[in-house]
This record gives sequence, structure tokens and C-alpha cells, in this order.
Amino acid sequence: MISYDTTGAGGSTVKKATTSTNKFAKLNRLRELEMKMNEARKLNHAELVAEDERKKRPSNYESKRKWLEWEQEQEEKKKECSAKGEDFERVKLLEVSADAAERWDRKKKKKNPDTGFADYEQATFRQYQRLTKQIKPDLQQYEKQGQKLGDDFYASSDTLGLQDHKDSEEAIDKMVTDLEKQIEKRSKYSRRRTFDEEADIDYINERNMKFNQKLERFYGKYTSEIKQNLERGTAV
Repeated sequence: MISYDTTGAGGSTVKKATTSTNKFAKLNRLRELEMKMNEARKLNHAELVAEDERKKRPSNYESKRKWLEWEQEQEEKKKECSAKGEDFERVKLLEVSADAAERWDRKKKKKNPDTGFADYEQATFRQYQRLTKQIKPDLQQYEKQGQKLGDDFYASSDTLGLQDHKDSEEAIDKMVTDLEKQIEKRSKYSRRRTFDEEADIDYINERNMKFNQKLERFYGKYTSEIKQNLERGTAV
């Protein structure tokens, strides 16, 4: 508490009190500035450390982190849908906008464009790619073979061919099943039909024949009765 002298020396006492108050305020201000400088110094140091860590990370760190976050989010949504008794795939499709679906479709077509049949070499290569994508490796069998063969399991510059490998019955059955599926699929391909002499001739050229075949395929069940009536002469 500041006391004021009522005597003749009062003016000088008031002046000293004012000076002391100003000095105290300046000291407080200086202390605040020092605290802010220290805080800024700590923040700068933390930012430098974080930047150094970012530089040491692999180039795909951010994309991998986002992918892991997305996977975690999808897993949580899947559990949520399972708890509610909802179909997760259906819910996920409902959340995708039309624009996003169109962009994804364009990206997919750009990544793997279907140019159709070019030559037998390209067709064979495309079939090879399609079949290799369907392969599901048996890691347990792989580890068993590694333990059984030891160092001979890994090829070296002196390795000649496939040593004493023998395919399992399951692998052979799997190959046979796959070949049967390929044969069945190939049999369903469009092929040139043999000419049927007893078939009705309702065309004037090959182009018109194909057009009529398309009409028959789509509308044949509706027009069959009309054609029968026309043949009998009973059509109105």
C-alpha cells in the first residue's frame, strides 16, 4: 500500500511511487515477453524435430498411413453393420455417389483397358494374366516344403531344374477342375452355325438374316403366334 505524505515533501513521495509502479509494470511485461520467446523457441524446436522425422520416413508413408486409416474405418463400419444386422456391402454402395462411381469406373478401364481380340499371342498373354490373378498360394504347404528340403529349397546358380518335386493330388485335381472350367467356358463362345436347310427363309441377304435373328431372340416369344396365324391364313 502506498502512503502519501501530507507534509511539504509529499510531491516527491508521489513521484517515487509512480516511478516504482512503472518499473514493476515494465518488469512484468519483460517477463511475459521472455515466456513467449521461450514458448516460441520450444515450438520451433518441436517443428524441426517433426520435420526431420518426416524426411526420414519412406516416400509412401502418407499414402500407407491413409490406407491403414481407411482400412480401420472400414473395419469399424463392418462391425457396426454386423451389430445392426445390415449388409455391409449394400451400405457401402449406398454411400458411394454417382460421380465417385463413374470416376472409379473410368480409372479401372484406364488401368486395364479391354482392347478385344488382337492376335493369338495377346489372347494367350491375357489369359495367363487372368489365371495368375486367380492363384491363391498355399503358404502352409510352402513352409512344409521349405522345412523338408532345407537349403535345397532355395535355388542357386548351381540349381538344375526342379529336383524331386512331386505335385500333390489336391494340386492335380485343382488343375483338372480349372481346365474343365476353361473348356466349358470356351464351348459357350459364339461360333458359326451350320446351315439348316429345313429352317424358314425369311431374309433377303446375310445382313437381313442377322437382323431377323436378333428380332427373334428378343421378340420371338411374342411374335410366334402371329407368324403361325399368317402361315395358316387365319390372321385378322
